[in-house]
Amino acid sequence: MTATTPLRIRMHDNDNVAIVVNDGGLPAGTVFDDGLTLVEGVPQGHKVALQDIPRGQPILRYNVTIGRAARDIARGSWVSEALVEMPAARELTNLPIATVPAPKMEPLEGYTFMGYRNEDGSVGTRNILAITTTVQCVSGVVEFAVKRIKDELLPKYPNVDDVVGLEHTYGCGVAIDAPNAMVPIRTLHNISKNPNFGGQAMVVSLGCEKLQPTRLFPANSIPIRRHDGSMAAEPPVVCLQDNGHVGFMSMIDSIMKTAEEQLKVLNARQRVPCPASDLVVGVQCGGSDAFSGVTANPAVGFATDLLVRAGASVMFSEVTEVRDGIDQLTSRAINAEVAAEMIREMDWYDNYLKRGGVDRSANTTPGNKKGGLSNIVEKAMGSIVKSGSSPISGVLSPGEKLTKKGLIYAATPASDFICGTLQVAAGMNLHIFTTGRGTPYGLAEVPVIKVATRNDLARRWHDLMDVNAGRIASGEATIADVGWELFHLMLDVASGKKTWAEHWKLHNALVLFNPAPVT
Repeated sequence: MTATTPLRIRMHDNDNVAIVVNDGGLPAGTVFDDGLTLVEGVPQGHKVALQDIPRGQPILRYNVTIGRAARDIARGSWVSEALVEMPAARELTNLPIATVPAPKMEPLEGYTFMGYRNEDGSVGTRNILAITTTVQCVSGVVEFAVKRIKDELLPKYPNVDDVVGLEHTYGCGVAIDAPNAMVPIRTLHNISKNPNFGGQAMVVSLGCEKLQPTRLFPANSIPIRRHDGSMAAEPPVVCLQDNGHVGFMSMIDSIMKTAEEQLKVLNARQRVPCPASDLVVGVQCGGSDAFSGVTANPAVGFATDLLVRAGASVMFSEVTEVRDGIDQLTSRAINAEVAAEMIREMDWYDNYLKRGGVDRSANTTPGNKKGGLSNIVEKAMGSIVKSGSSPISGVLSPGEKLTKKGLIYAATPASDFICGTLQVAAGMNLHIFTTGRGTPYGLAEVPVIKVATRNDLARRWHDLMDVNAGRIASGEATIADVGWELFHLMLDVASGKKTWAEHWKLHNALVLFNPAPVT
């Protein structure tokens, strides 16, 4: 088979469309090996009709109705977005509840990585000093201080990987006592307890903000080990409005002095052998295309099952990108309680979108559509496969911290930045991010492994993508091949190997999810 051989992928025998594989798409007149002839050009990743589809009839991909034909569609035609009328959302009633038996999976034993074990039993894949902020007003000061800490202090503490300011746009000008204000507050609280921060935390406060340090960290909620071995009931706080600060440099000096005490404790930590069960992996997709559900996400799903077999924790998220497959998820719940929790999260988000005057269709981007995804239904079918086939053992609301093993549904918006932030808060120590259109996404707090869906993206962005799943579409590798490759890479990265995002220091900002009013 040559690079010019016309290729298409049909996801299920019942599908009446397939996507074009070839880079650059295929022109009108192209003839496939079974005689199917394109009556018009079809871009890469876009759908071609495998049979005549009369107006109003279902368009099937993944053996799911992703829409209905807006007009008669002839065999060999390009099934463009304009020809796909999106169906209504699945009702959240009469869903299958815990009906899928857990697949038989042998335990996966003997796999380890070199991690940093914390006093609470969690394990870090990195050893980072995190500086929490209570309000956006201090971000510039913290940014200045972090640069000096990296330049002047970090070289003295070689076992510490990095210093990160946990900066955000919250803390004041908000309805701090509104019912949903708990979401950003608990998110920031739990981010500060991420395993990659080694149980250490320090806070920079302005002084007059609504989110006071005592509200963010009530006494004994995050005990801190001092350099002398004693324990403090709460993190040290540098308040910029304190009368003792005379001039900008006195603020910087206070932050650096406090940071050095934390660095001394972190520097004493060493990597030790840890079982793969200590991994807490967040999976996510961004800049998705029609290949996401064909190559990268199925490979991630295969690796997800390997992680669950190894006893690890895996989180999949993005409410609007699983909403149209809710029946697939409730049927995989380990029990009725877990299914009910998933339904609750979907219903909450339906109402949240309704208050904003939009629905789930607002999710898809111009890039998604250019990559062949006609609507959110099609996108959702490709997104869900990241979760593999394991039973779903728990559900997290936004900002909550993970306490269970296995496959977990962590409810988050689909926004890359907010989803990543909430998974950091949940306690992930390793992040897997798939992309078809391409994104330089990265996090300062957690290493991010990026998986390309297409060979062309992997070739062009060769120093940004860590894994090329496009080989699945071109027949050079199987889903299992790439899934195992990803699993082994996770162990290496958890042990300290740098990802491309870490190599280039590409770090997206933390974005807190705040559904409460701004005053």
